[in-house]
Amino acid sequence: MKLTARFTVFGVALLSLGVFCWPLFISAANAHQSNLAQTLFMVLMPVLIGLILVEFNAGELHSRQIAVLGVLIALNSVIRMLGAGTGGVETAFFLILISAYVFGPSFGYLMGTGSLLVSALLTGGVGPWLPFQMMAAGLIGFGAGLLPHPRSKRIQLLLLSGAAVIGSFIYGGLMTMWNWPFLAGSGTSISYVAGAPLLANLERFITFEIVTGGLIWDLGRAVTTVILVLLTAPALQATLSRVARRAGYETKL
Repeated sequence: MKLTARFTVFGVALLSLGVFCWPLFISAANAHQSNLAQTLFMVLMPVLIGLILVEFNAGELHSRQIAVLGVLIALNSVIRMLGAGTGGVETAFFLILISAYVFGPSFGYLMGTGSLLVSALLTGGVGPWLPFQMMAAGLIGFGAGLLPHPRSKRIQLLLLSGAAVIGSFIYGGLMTMWNWPFLAGSGTSISYVAGAPLLANLERFITFEIVTGGLIWDLGRAVTTVILVLLTAPALQATLSRVARRAGYETKL
């Protein structure tokens, strides 16, 4: 991929983090603008995804590579229907992680966003939360694509398992962060306080996660993803590596 495309994807990843963490950067004087900021971010997300696709095309993404991405997104969307977050059980993240590890961060970002979009369309799970789910899953795929590739397959499996745990909690935290000010209300020890110091709001947010059981939900996602990674990663990595080479992707596996 061309250098400009890489910078675009990294830039979109950083903007995505800003989408989720906006409560931490709204001052007390601008607290009344939080609804507007949230709306603008939701409109911005599809634009950012479209920008990545344009840059991919500029980076000479071939038809075979697009076909691989499409097939994996379709497969993962069906797999997600087996869990879809029910009781903390999430079956979609293991394939996002493994695909990103083989194909790289840019592919992982599109794999994450595309999987959540198509699965939502299949299950009728379309709502104001969907763009945030897509972006959060994209960031998880992006992060997995940045993992190192040591020669030892055992270490690779440990890295993917660690990414499964960390990614599961990051995904849950991001999905809670963007609407925490509205869910927690005001005037309590777990409420968002516009303009408060960063650490103070983070402490309130973590307390909110504990009180509402969000961390337990994320633990279920982490356990499910780790089990699926351990069961499928060795075979999937070998298969996807062969597919990557045939599709013209550079892979270190």
